[in-house]
Amino acid sequence: MTGVPASAGGGTGRPAPGGKLGAAAVNQASLWNIANILTMVRLVLVPAFVLLMLQDGGYDPAWRAWAWAAFAVAMITDIFDGHLARTYNLVTDFGKIADPIADKAIMASGLICLSALGDLPWWVTGVILFRELGITLMRFWVIRHGVIPASRGGKMKTLVQGVAVGMYVLALTGPLATLRFWVMALAVVLTVLTGLDYVRQAIVLRRKGLARERAVAEADR
Repeated sequence: MTGVPASAGGGTGRPAPGGKLGAAAVNQASLWNIANILTMVRLVLVPAFVLLMLQDGGYDPAWRAWAWAAFAVAMITDIFDGHLARTYNLVTDFGKIADPIADKAIMASGLICLSALGDLPWWVTGVILFRELGITLMRFWVIRHGVIPASRGGKMKTLVQGVAVGMYVLALTGPLATLRFWVMALAVVLTVLTGLDYVRQAIVLRRKGLARERAVAEADR
């Protein structure tokens, strides 16, 4: 979720007469909106998912089904909270920080649990987590030059990753177990390709930013 709080961006909330009390009420209303609540639900679902996933050694199909339900709800809230925040101008500083943390926490917990249980090779988890952490750090590296927008490929990557991890969480057998292997393979490919594309965008963005800074510096001489 990105942007500004609803009260500062044309939202309907208005300070009530009375100075600090009115301002505090507006800030509280802008924080406790539906988008932020969904983000907080997703954060709470992370430890719940891990506990369900590891019950009875992590191999009980019933507990795995409950873990899948928690994971699925978390992924669904990820879709809706960002959409609601942008559509209804409900973006807050809390959301800008908590939303990406919640996104990466639920995905990372799923991958790590699966690898710890031996269901997924550690190198797959390593590639995906390295990419996610690397891209996040890279965004901060170039943020003074501009923001790298989420691409269609990046959104597709997130969707395929979610489907693949969800299929591995379930105790699937037969053709579905084979299918999930190929879905995860596609997720890894998209993870690498979109990561390389973001690196390219970051390099181009930084070069343009540095060129603008040099032009401004020369104009001020």
